[in-house]
Amino acid sequence: MRTARPVAGQGVDQFPGAFGVHCPISGRFLAILRAAPQYRRVLERRPSHEDLIDHLVRSTPLQRGEAARVVLDVLAYFDESTEGFVRRRHRELQSQGLRNEAIFERIAHELPHRAVSPPSLSLRQLRRLVYG
Repeated sequence: MRTARPVAGQGVDQFPGAFGVHCPISGRFLAILRAAPQYRRVLERRPSHEDLIDHLVRSTPLQRGEAARVVLDVLAYFDESTEGFVRRRHRELQSQGLRNEAIFERIAHELPHRAVSPPSLSLRQLRRLVYG
């Protein structure tokens, strides 16, 4: 499958899902047309976090492109829906060999400690999020 490429005179905004970063070497603006799945919800809103990226570049050994990716990673992590979090944690804990009873109890204890805690969910509600 081919990816659409911007043509001269067209901005990145004309391509859904596209975003851009500045190349740390040349300083040129690079349009990245295919966003990784974990960034899609974050990029739909397209908030500008240039001041945070600038701060990370000044205060850490990260280059500008790396700092932009770190910001996107953190935003994507905190933008995860309750359903997405429950499903992801269920898969992770299941892969560690835990049984469903222990998994759902652990998830129920973890949910209130998220950055923005969702409403409290019963074990039955957690099971329904995973299994429908």
